[in-house]
Amino acid sequence: MSIFGIVMFLLIGGMAFWLLIFLMAFVIPYWITLGAIEQLRPKKIFEEDQETV
Repeated sequence: MSIFGIVMFLLIGGMAFWLLIFLMAFVIPYWITLGAIEQLRPKKIFEEDQETV
């Protein structure tokens, strides 16, 4: 039974490790890039206010 516990520990630890690698390599840079683009894009609220005047 202790072998089963060790195998489960390594399996769950390995999945957590690869999930962290995926997050650091793809998700976090994608999130930061979208946030930067959103901050640099001009707001459309002002354009709509000028059209109604």
